[in-house]
Amino acid sequence: MTTHDTTPQRRADHPTWWRIPLVASALGLPVLALEYSAIRAQAGMGEYGGALYSALALFAIAWALPHRRSLRTLRILAATAALLITLLPVGLLLLLAALLSG
Repeated sequence: MTTHDTTPQRRADHPTWWRIPLVASALGLPVLALEYSAIRAQAGMGEYGGALYSALALFAIAWALPHRRSLRTLRILAATAALLITLLPVGLLLLLAALLSG
């Protein structure tokens, strides 16, 4: 005789879900805070403020997604996009400074 359990099975949480958002946040949030304070000290945020706010929203999404293994790719994409949006202006500034100094 077989018995069937009709309760829905809960998907197992991904055990290392926190690694990607932690690495991206550790690298990106200090730079994002510096960029925010530098832009805020000037006359206003302008279009650059939209990029800062979208990077902050992507960091929040990377942390807030459910901890399932099926959402690992979306979490990686959100954290990577936030990190790229944060580091791109600094990288371009460093490249410009290197080109102008030589």
